[in-house]
Amino acid sequence: MAEPVQEELSALAAIFCGPHEWEVLSRSETDGTMFRIHTKAEGFMDADIPLELVFHLPVNYPSCLPRISVNSEQLTRAQCVTVKEKLLEQAESLLSEPMVHELVLWIQQNLRHILNQLETGSGNAKCTFSTSTTVDDGLWITLLHLDHMRAKTKYVKTVEKWASDLRLTGRLMFMGKMILILLQGDRSNLKEYLTLQKTSKVDVDSSGKKCKEKMISVLFETKVQTEHKRFLAFEVKEYSALDELQKEFETAGLKKLFSEFVLALLVILMKR
Repeated sequence: MAEPVQEELSALAAIFCGPHEWEVLSRSETDGTMFRIHTKAEGFMDADIPLELVFHLPVNYPSCLPRISVNSEQLTRAQCVTVKEKLLEQAESLLSEPMVHELVLWIQQNLRHILNQLETGSGNAKCTFSTSTTVDDGLWITLLHLDHMRAKTKYVKTVEKWASDLRLTGRLMFMGKMILILLQGDRSNLKEYLTLQKTSKVDVDSSGKKCKEKMISVLFETKVQTEHKRFLAFEVKEYSALDELQKEFETAGLKKLFSEFVLALLVILMKR
């Protein structure tokens, strides 16, 4: 398997890290890799529609298209077939580069439009969908969790440099065993940051040898809403108590994010 594909699979595993979101179904040197992603996309009346996306990456991917299947308990077979066709059309514009995450983001943004076209009988009309998920469509925010930092000083400097280079703002937050990175900026730059985080030798292992980050997870990602504070800079902060960390999130308009993700993570860490 080519290194860019291995790196893509590692990044996907980190992004779709929730329960049952990611599953590798098969790997073969002759048949390639098959995996399943469970995600949600906005459908009619702003309701979330669960999607099961199965990707089969041939051995010569990404020079050729992946094979894709789409299933959902809330969509008809005809709707699933149309969604698959639209995904393959989008994939053709991404040939020669890893594309799975791009395709998942694209269908999350465009499922409602596809279903609307089917309802109005204009499914064969020229698409007016977003043709790229890398176009600047406003500020986005993402919350990452790091399991540990062995070479903390070097690691922190590297994170600060990446944030500066990619014009990202936010916080690198330490509280006890918890390490969180809250980033805000252009979505394509957030994706580039995650790629750097996953593919660069940013830390050291237990023997002191430089290693890539394999223990990172994406807790949350969304477009910045009106109630969210715009961070003006990227800062490194340490908190001595949970209420201090909570106040940071609440001041940023992220109270719900703290309750749903940070507190749940804290419970897991306390059980270790």
